[in-house]
Amino acid sequence: MKGDYQDLVDEISALLGAPATLENRDFRLIAFGAHDSDDDLAMDPVRTRSILTRQSTADVRSWFEAFGIARATGPVRIPAAPDAGVFRGRICLPVRYRGIVQGYVWLLDHEPGKPGPEPAALDAAMEVAQRIGVLLAEEAKAGADLSREFLAVLTAGRGWQQDMAVAALRAALGPGGDGLHAAVCVTPWPGEAPASVPGAAAVCVVPRRGGAEPGGAAGPGAGTGAGAGPGREAAGDPALAVLLRLRSTDALAPALAAVTRLLPRTAQATGPGGKGATGQATGEKASGGKVSGGKVSGGKASGGSAGAAATTATATARGVTAGVADPVRGLADLPAAWEQAVAAARAAAAQPRFGPVAQWSTIGPYRMLATLAADPVDDPAARTLLAPTHRELARTAEVFLDCAGQAGRAAAALGIHRQTLYYRLARVEQLTGLDLDEGEDRLLLHMALKAARLA
Repeated sequence: MKGDYQDLVDEISALLGAPATLENRDFRLIAFGAHDSDDDLAMDPVRTRSILTRQSTADVRSWFEAFGIARATGPVRIPAAPDAGVFRGRICLPVRYRGIVQGYVWLLDHEPGKPGPEPAALDAAMEVAQRIGVLLAEEAKAGADLSREFLAVLTAGRGWQQDMAVAALRAALGPGGDGLHAAVCVTPWPGEAPASVPGAAAVCVVPRRGGAEPGGAAGPGAGTGAGAGPGREAAGDPALAVLLRLRSTDALAPALAAVTRLLPRTAQATGPGGKGATGQATGEKASGGKVSGGKVSGGKASGGSAGAAATTATATARGVTAGVADPVRGLADLPAAWEQAVAAARAAAAQPRFGPVAQWSTIGPYRMLATLAADPVDDPAARTLLAPTHRELARTAEVFLDCAGQAGRAAAALGIHRQTLYYRLARVEQLTGLDLDEGEDRLLLHMALKAARLA
């Protein structure tokens, strides 16, 4: 498939007499034409970064998208912006299939004073772009067509059933099955799986708890404890499962961006922890400026933090969160990776500071708690403390334990006097019957308080 893309990009380069690059709709590089010009302006910072890192920054993407390329059906000319690292104007050929943008072909516009491509040549190049769109759409559809095999891996019982399901998915994926992947869980997920997810090898919807799989676990979320089967998504809700292809274990940003776009959103994408997924423009080093929403300024990108806050608030308000597992090579560890993704999604729902998109590697104690307890934990020692009438005492105990039992830190975090903290902790001991000077009692209470957030 990659060779097909390269041939088509070379065909466009020949038609227009300029080196072309092909990126998917997430601005990840797929193929690029040979560059043999001595013109330094031809390899500006934006183009150089795209080729060397095989992707563009979020700011660069926002800047180019401000020219309407995602809605365009024909070539779009974009002027040069030296302050943004775009030394030469661009011609963008949108790559579409059945009206849906699949990617973009980029070419350097003609030098000032020289004639640009003829309209007939641009028309011919757009025809080639349409062929590229067909290939990209077919590649995305292939992932959706593997939903049955992917679902079987996620819901099969441990042992030979799971081994057979993994073998079937590996055979369906072909050589790509041995590559690097990340499992993703988005929950709750109403309706069917999306027609395509950029960068996905397979996509499926894991149904809610209750529908038993033949010979396997009793559906996603069935059972508790270490012996339960995979697929324990938050509160038994349906979940979207995505198997994302990765280029390296260090290059998770494109995968996280693809996941964020699956969430309800009203503004720009956010990254893990609710931070804005906007970075510095490639041209910043050269000029000191940054790209922001189609404008170039000497300050920070103006739309980043506001857009991120809006996205986080929207996703949280609708209760939709996503979890991303650690990358795995091959498919043997896919069931365990799915459990990580489910745990991360549950942690994101429990702790707003993690989400709406949480990575398993960053959720701390929830890595264990979310995996051990798919159902709410009702420990008698903490039952009274967790009643609504004692919400402030429960918060005090949790902050105190989060601060490793350091009274000064806890009092400062709560904004109360230290004597007030001691009084509240004494009340906590009375209600729970636990001794907060004992390590095991502290551990029990801390786990109960954290597990309650997952309920």
